[in-house]
Amino acid sequence: MSARLPLYVSLPMYDWPECRDATEADWARIRQAAPEVLPAALGRIDWSCADAYFRDPALVFSQCCWGPLSRGLLEWLEPLAQPDYSAFEGGRGPFYRSALVARSGAAVAVPDGPGPALVPLEGLRLAINERDSLSGCLGLWDDLGADPCTVAAGCLETGSHRASVRAVAEGRADLAAIDCRSWALALAHEPCAQSLVVVGWTSERPGLPYVTSRATDPALKSALRAHLLRTGCHPVAEGRNG
Repeated sequence: MSARLPLYVSLPMYDWPECRDATEADWARIRQAAPEVLPAALGRIDWSCADAYFRDPALVFSQCCWGPLSRGLLEWLEPLAQPDYSAFEGGRGPFYRSALVARSGAAVAVPDGPGPALVPLEGLRLAINERDSLSGCLGLWDDLGADPCTVAAGCLETGSHRASVRAVAEGRADLAAIDCRSWALALAHEPCAQSLVVVGWTSERPGLPYVTSRATDPALKSALRAHLLRTGCHPVAEGRNG
C-alpha cells in the first residue's frame, strides 16, 4: 500500500486538554487500520489557518464539521464514516443534536422525534462558536428558517463551544447551541457549565464525520473506511460525499 509522506493526522474536534489521553487512545485504535503507514503521533490544528490545513493533500485522517464541508471543503476532503453519538444525551447512532443552554429556564428533555425543541430567540444575545458551524449556528438556522443572528438580539462569535458555554455562564450571552458531545465534555470539565440549564434542542442531524484528503491513496482510504465501520462507526449517508 503506497502513501504520500509525510502524512498528517489529527482528532481536533473534541480534543479538550483534560481529554488528551482519551484522544490519543482513540487514535491508537483507529491507527490499527494501517499501522505500517499511518503516523503514530497526532498533530494539532492551528485554528488561525485551519482552512489551509484541511486543504493539505497530506492530511490523511481528521474530523471536520458538516458546516465547512458543505460550504466548500468537500472539494478537498472525503468523508470516511460517521462516529456513533449514542453515548451522549442528544445523540443517536450517527446523529447528534445541539443543546440550547441558558443561565435559567425550564429544563427540556430530548425530543422523542427527530425535530427540534426550540425557545424564542427574540431579545436574547446568542453565542456561537463560528458562523459556518453546523452544531453552533447552521443547524439552528435550518430549524428557524432564518439566520439566528438576525432573529436574536445579536450574536457573539466565541471561537469554540467551550468559550460559548463560558460566555453564557458569565452573562456576555444569553443562549448558545452546543453539540451534545461538547456539552457532555463541558459538564465533565468546565465548572461554569453546572450553572446552566438545557432549555431546548436542535433537530437531529448527522454528526461530524471522520475525513481524509481526496488525494489519499485509494487503498488507504478503503482500509480506513473498513476499519472504522468494523469498529462501530456508521456509513456516510448517500449523496454526502460530494
